[in-house]
Amino acid sequence: MPTDLATRLSHQLSRALIGKPQTVRLLLVGLFARGHVLIEDLPGLGKTTLARALARAVSCEFRRVQFTPDLLPTDIIGTSVYRQQDGTFEFREGPVFTHILLADEINRATPRTQSALLEAMSEQQVSSEGQTRKLPRPFFVIATQNPIEHAGTYPLPESQLDRFMLKFEVGYPGADEEKRILFEHAQGDTLQHVEQVLNREDVLVVQEAVKKVRVEPAIADYILEIVNETRNNPKLVSGVSPRGSVALFRAAQAHALIEGRDFVVPDDVKALAVPVLSHRVIERASFDRRGGKSGQDVIRKVLGKVAVSA
Repeated sequence: MPTDLATRLSHQLSRALIGKPQTVRLLLVGLFARGHVLIEDLPGLGKTTLARALARAVSCEFRRVQFTPDLLPTDIIGTSVYRQQDGTFEFREGPVFTHILLADEINRATPRTQSALLEAMSEQQVSSEGQTRKLPRPFFVIATQNPIEHAGTYPLPESQLDRFMLKFEVGYPGADEEKRILFEHAQGDTLQHVEQVLNREDVLVVQEAVKKVRVEPAIADYILEIVNETRNNPKLVSGVSPRGSVALFRAAQAHALIEGRDFVVPDDVKALAVPVLSHRVIERASFDRRGGKSGQDVIRKVLGKVAVSA
């Protein structure tokens, strides 16, 4: 059963990221809804640990790219190398040709390098030197970033942000959870407790099952009312794009499946509206960068205003 597969994976990830079940759930929503996730928070809160735990629990190819100011687009997508033996050029694939890609501290690279991921994330292919090359399936990007106030960071271009299905934070652990973390780390790396429970085919099975989760017209209308409210909000410079409404639709399907249902309910939409939509709006009064706290507040107010369709 696809729900059982999701439950098993959730259990393993929770062994690495202690006390953060909601963060684990959002990561799984992104994976099973065929999206990508952006995790923004302070250093040391477990962003990279969560990505590595997923790679360990799922038998898929995993690669990590540490984004730095001198990173080039070819360092991500690959480049052609001259073969002296026969006088030809051979394309050497970059780390983007993988199943799970960890783009660590993505906002430390220049916008030009960040944009190298645009085609890969939206179309699961890479165009280079006149050729288009398909990426393997599944293809899932987990990007981490530090708050833009930190030194040496570049804000993500709006087109790049829009490619992420979800953007969320990890947050500090509670007192009891942090005490448990202390003792777990005293015994060794928490990743050693994570076991492989899924393989590539299992992930594809769950992704296909998510597509079949039923969404009634009333739920679709509810999603569209939320989106339209952002577009008509005079406090916003721009509202949510059609890509955002599609993302919320698919994320709600994945959330329902993880919850053990084959149909979406309004609570699925409410649970995901903030992480799916907040980084896609910008408030006129403050002109915050997309994805700031201001965006989260706006979406929460919209949820309070829009009634659930009958």
